[in-house]
Amino acid sequence: MRLKWTAVLAVCLAGGAQASGFALIEQNASGLGNAYAGQAAVAEDASTIYFNPAGLSLLEGRQVVVAGNLIAPSAKFSGTAAAVVVPAPPVGNGGDAGTLAFVPNFYYAMDIGAGLKVGVGLNAPFGLVTEYDSNWLGQSQAVKSDLKTYNLNPTLAWKVSDKLSLGFGLNWQYVKAELTSRHPVTGALLTMSGDDNSLGWNAGALWNIDGNSRLGVSYRSSIDYRLDGDLNGTPVVADLEVPASASLSYWRRLTPTWELLTDLSWTQWSDFQNLDVVSKAGGVTLSHVSENWDDTWRYSVGFNYRPSRDWTWRFGVAYDQAPVPDASHRTPRIPDADRFWIAVGGQYRLDPKSAVDFGYAHIFVNEATITHCDPATTCPVGVTLTGQYNNKIDILSVQYTHNF
Repeated sequence: MRLKWTAVLAVCLAGGAQASGFALIEQNASGLGNAYAGQAAVAEDASTIYFNPAGLSLLEGRQVVVAGNLIAPSAKFSGTAAAVVVPAPPVGNGGDAGTLAFVPNFYYAMDIGAGLKVGVGLNAPFGLVTEYDSNWLGQSQAVKSDLKTYNLNPTLAWKVSDKLSLGFGLNWQYVKAELTSRHPVTGALLTMSGDDNSLGWNAGALWNIDGNSRLGVSYRSSIDYRLDGDLNGTPVVADLEVPASASLSYWRRLTPTWELLTDLSWTQWSDFQNLDVVSKAGGVTLSHVSENWDDTWRYSVGFNYRPSRDWTWRFGVAYDQAPVPDASHRTPRIPDADRFWIAVGGQYRLDPKSAVDFGYAHIFVNEATITHCDPATTCPVGVTLTGQYNNKIDILSVQYTHNF
């Protein structure tokens, strides 16, 4: 039982390779062209529900936002494994573990009174689908990883004054994971699944400095889960706390046609220090894994160019730190490393009430070395995976916004 249930939480905390750790930052298309710089201050549309709920106060009337994000990650391993799986000896480096994924977003906002606005967001804050060849060198550590999340985010914003707006939201979140791997001795396929739902919250403030510049700050709480799962018919359970995060954003109109956006974001990954998996039947700890993740920072800067009433062009760069501290804590389910974003995008206004946004980003991921031992075995006798990952990610997003 201790062979692979540890991977459920590993995947939950690995999440999308698009942002560090598990976070899927792709919560709209209007921000992708700026590499999501300044999202807590720009309040471009109702997707501000996710990035800073206070930004709803800048919107007029009712608005619907529908977006889709096509994410194409690539994760290629090269190296060796220090043990042989019987009766199916491992062959090859697993191919490209990256799997094409589609991440949708939906937001709705409306007025309910003077200075008050409500909204709701439907999105996927975390997610991962990776799959190696079933007989690869690291088959005892990972074959397939499939994590899905669904987040419902009702929100209230209050325009306190012409200078200050405040916002608050609740987050109901459902997590489902399904993972496969092979027994390091028998070669039998192990299939594991687990799910849970829980509540969190987000809040933000937006300060209109002088009409040409805004400062936004936002916070998303940690969320506690107790994953109830099954490993080849054996019930198991594991506690999980996903981290809190905070952002400080700045937006400024430089000229009538140019705007500057900047952002500094922090994620409290240091909460993820240990991983314990417990048998539901006897309450016995089946596995204890030390993770020792670090807090991370994300830095981004972007520009908007508005040559006409109908067109806006966007540009941005970002640098993302990874929480994995070293090669021994990096796993084939979490081949995470620092990364650098380059992004472009734009908006075309179809008419005064509707617009289409689009964006593209390429993410350069640093080489990620790995010397990871299967936690179900005793190293160095067990399966130790040694080598490096060459990763990259491409993202293409489209969004439709309509005002009523």
